[in-house]
Amino acid sequence: MSWIVTLIIGGVVGWLASIIMKTNAQMGMIANVLVGVGGSALGYWIAGLLGMAPTGGIGRFIVALAGAVILIFLLRKVGMFRKA
Repeated sequence: MSWIVTLIIGGVVGWLASIIMKTNAQMGMIANVLVGVGGSALGYWIAGLLGMAPTGGIGRFIVALAGAVILIFLLRKVGMFRKA
């Protein structure tokens, strides 16, 4: 059950990050989920390096969203997405 919740929240995080980075038209549902889940892991890793431990649902969501935005930025730099 937790995997299903992870995929759903990852999809929402990836979708919001793609809207923020203006890559929404280039990404499908699977790409949103992958970016959301991968970006969440990246965000938590970076937060850990900075000595931050987000608590509460809103704090964890913001860290996940920031990580997904960073991941889209990095993917754009390697040529995965074009700037709209």
